[in-house]
Amino acid sequence: MPPPPRLQLDRFVPYRLSVLSNLVSSAIAGAYAERFALTIPEWRVIAALGEQPGMSAADVAARTAMDKVAVSRAVAALLRARRIVRTQSRHDRRRSVLRLSRAGATLYAQVTPDVLEYETALLATLGRGERQALDRLLAKLTRRAHELSPCIIARLAPNAR
Repeated sequence: MPPPPRLQLDRFVPYRLSVLSNLVSSAIAGAYAERFALTIPEWRVIAALGEQPGMSAADVAARTAMDKVAVSRAVAALLRARRIVRTQSRHDRRRSVLRLSRAGATLYAQVTPDVLEYETALLATLGRGERQALDRLLAKLTRRAHELSPCIIARLAPNAR
């Protein structure tokens, strides 16, 4: 029986993307963690609601690809800090929706320029064509990851259903 294939982490794309994501998230967190007492999940909720107000917590989880528990904790902390507000949906009274409070909107307006400046500095190492290619490749890989998710889950955890 041949030995199982060896995984080389430094060449394994999912690992490399995770490392890059963690590096970028940690660097950006420095722009708001100490100054605003804000965690990465809390910022992601605020950023999502700043872009698209009126989402439910489940919508935020789907939009940000964050774990529902992490979103729930972040939402609870943001509600306590009065950075977001929760109301009932006008269209479906069983559904609650989230919006930035005045304090949350102010925070969003303060943090956004810093994170956009970081993105600009990060991407400055790439030429215009490389940035466009990166954007296309990330979109393509994201679509493919969505397509593969059910297959991988079924294969790795066949008894999970």
